[in-house]
Amino acid sequence: MGIGHRMYYGETSIDFVGKARRWFLLSGIVLLAGVISLSTRGLNFGIEFQGGTAWEMSNVDVDVDEAREVLRPLGLGNSTIQVIGGTTIRVQAEPEDPETVAAVRQELADLAGIEPGQVSLSEIGPSWGETITEKAQRALVLFFLAVALYISFRFEWKMAFTALLALFHDILVTVGIYSLSGFEVTPVTVIAFLTIMGFSLYDSIIIFDKVDENTKGLAATGRLTYSATVNLSTNQMLMRSVNTSIVAILPILSVLVVGAFILGATTLQDFGLSMFIGMSVGMYSSLFIVPPVLAWLKEREDRYSSIRRRLQARGDVRTAPLTPAAAASSRGAGAKVSPPAPRPVATAAPDTTVTSVPTIEAAPDAPVSADSGDDTGEPHADQAPERPAPAKPRPPVTPRGRKKKRRR
Repeated sequence: MGIGHRMYYGETSIDFVGKARRWFLLSGIVLLAGVISLSTRGLNFGIEFQGGTAWEMSNVDVDVDEAREVLRPLGLGNSTIQVIGGTTIRVQAEPEDPETVAAVRQELADLAGIEPGQVSLSEIGPSWGETITEKAQRALVLFFLAVALYISFRFEWKMAFTALLALFHDILVTVGIYSLSGFEVTPVTVIAFLTIMGFSLYDSIIIFDKVDENTKGLAATGRLTYSATVNLSTNQMLMRSVNTSIVAILPILSVLVVGAFILGATTLQDFGLSMFIGMSVGMYSSLFIVPPVLAWLKEREDRYSSIRRRLQARGDVRTAPLTPAAAASSRGAGAKVSPPAPRPVATAAPDTTVTSVPTIEAAPDAPVSADSGDDTGEPHADQAPERPAPAKPRPPVTPRGRKKKRRR
């Protein structure tokens, strides 16, 4: 069966905790490459953060390559040139002297066959970008504090620490990808960047809730270690997490493909690109970073470490994770434990000869008491026996046998 079939029916048994070194190695490589790129290349900030001049022409038939060729003699061949809406072209460059600004305006007008006054000119100072950056940093700090307080109140502080660590991981990986790829960072990118952190946190909360549910009876039963319980919970939530991510990523892809590349809406491109990268990284961290870190923190507690030592002493520590279906059938963590069924009492056949119980013979002249039963040796109907009948009762004495004993 394929991975899709097993995920749909809850039969996956991925060892998220046991293979943590692989996930950490992959994240470490991406983070290291991002840090090196940030220290050498930095980020490609847009004009809103660096300040500069923007020239814009509407309803013209000019492509990017043609505009770049006419600006190259002026030393602005590396300027940011974008086509917006298919008929509007926008050129952005760092601040230049007034003569260069006027020359660029004239060259663009001659290229499009319009008057220089029809080329709109706008100048943006770096103070606006600094204000946006300062407010984004303040919002980030408040967001982290709110997340830590909520998760600590709802679950515990170790889960809050794990969630914040995953958020920092997502931020660093996303920033590193932007630095490696050279994508432009705009205010729209910052807005989308703040949005994706909530999505990453959503997946982590789902896994925390399932782990908390499965560990409620763990200390009492002692069937699974905390790491095995985290593996079980993550596999149980795997299909839900993947479905949620796919449903959220598909509209983002449509924004990128249709809005940005087909319709030429660059604003949608900035928003969709950052959302796509952030959601993909958030799904990865919630499945491959959160479970092993949480298991490592909780296994150091006394009650869970004692469970592991007890299972190791019995040789019952599971190395492979249970599937959710197998855990339910074996009454694992989080499953309801039904009481054992009563054992059936074995009864002997009527003609079975019992040799283990000796036969007690009555005296020849001993009369039969009326209180002890009739002459067949059976008790009265209203007289209950003092002890329950044994599992293998001895055969009853026939009346014929009693008469022979009395004659002797």
